[in-house]
Amino acid sequence: MILFPAIDLKEGRCVRLIQGDMDRATVFADDPAEQAVTFERQGFRWLHIVDLDGAFAGRPVNAGAVEAILDRVSIPVQLGGGIRDMRTVEGWLAKGVARIIIGTAAVKDPDFVREAARLHPGRIAVGIDAKDGRVAVHGWAETSTLTAEELGRRFEDAGVAAIIYTDIARDGVLTGLNIPMTLALANAVGIPVIASGGLASLADVERLLTPDCARLAGAITGRALYDGRIDPAEALAAIDRAAA
Repeated sequence: MILFPAIDLKEGRCVRLIQGDMDRATVFADDPAEQAVTFERQGFRWLHIVDLDGAFAGRPVNAGAVEAILDRVSIPVQLGGGIRDMRTVEGWLAKGVARIIIGTAAVKDPDFVREAARLHPGRIAVGIDAKDGRVAVHGWAETSTLTAEELGRRFEDAGVAAIIYTDIARDGVLTGLNIPMTLALANAVGIPVIASGGLASLADVERLLTPDCARLAGAITGRALYDGRIDPAEALAAIDRAAA
């Protein structure tokens, strides 16, 4: 299992939101690249980055901050937020992003996701963000009629590398991951699923290491890291012990 530290970008700074609300943002770092370096030094093996402004605008907005991160770390980066056409996908891959996360366009233009996955095997992920059981789009500002499982099945044979599943109601509020819904999605598709939204403690990490969660490929943690609720060394050591 991979534990992904999250860097969410708003106006060039590293923030965390409450349930995706841009008006409820807490700034945790003015220099996202320095924060990324810190995560790498702590032993994390991947970074999860979201351009929050880009998710609302439908195009990259915090490109400078992302590029600064790419320049300073050697661990792989997965990036989402405002990536809705092939030119943007290929531009980021050329700059060194290891994996592209497509969210809104996965609902609006599934053929684009399939084509991106065909052209760039192993480097395209789908972000599925659910609110009250339905998939949300445009920076979580709109809710579609699709369920997470319905959307996931659309890409079953597309060659998608992973699905990042976020329970919006839990995101940023430290109430624990929605394990039942995440496992339901993982059991409904053959694509690796990464859990997101609400991870709050070392106990949550250890819960992900139990046998029934073996299908999950990883989890994303944000506020709990910044608040000091999760000690990186302890969390990564627990993961390494489970893998031994």
